[in-house]
Amino acid sequence: MQKSLQCAIALVGIVTIAGSIAAFGARTPTPVEIRPVWTEFKWPFALDQWGIGRAFVCKRAACGDEVRIYLRPKIGFCKCATGVSDDEELERVSDHTLINPKMVARGAGRPIDVAWMRGRSRAYTQPGTIKDRVLSIAFNDRCDVIVAVATLGHGNRQALEPAVVAFLNTDPVIRWVKWLIT
Repeated sequence: MQKSLQCAIALVGIVTIAGSIAAFGARTPTPVEIRPVWTEFKWPFALDQWGIGRAFVCKRAACGDEVRIYLRPKIGFCKCATGVSDDEELERVSDHTLINPKMVARGAGRPIDVAWMRGRSRAYTQPGTIKDRVLSIAFNDRCDVIVAVATLGHGNRQALEPAVVAFLNTDPVIRWVKWLIT
């Protein structure tokens, strides 16, 4: 008799939980839709051998966290034959040290396309923390390379990386790149 009572109580509990899930729906986090709106602002870094570049920001409301992109050319600084085709070349030309010189790569990079140019993107972070997360991106036209660093804050890298690459493929950026390399 006691076993029957325990089984009945367990069955009632299971039915109650299943009914609650059916009635109220299982709560799964919905991904935040990212609709980037980029605004240009003044280049914030000191002048160095590569000069100044262009800086853009996407505010928290549009990107889930404030995302900044720093973009500049390094004319004649890329391997002419292969371009930015591997992580070693990306590391060599990158500007991620502008954000933090202690950055370390978080895994292998990925190939990207910007208009007719090929390149790579790779995630970096400061050791022991999730702050100072950045994407280092470089793409080239023959020997000329354009480097970009995007700060991600606590935003979702899987959602933000395509948004950053999409921004690099916009008409204003492509026109600027064409002007630089011609």
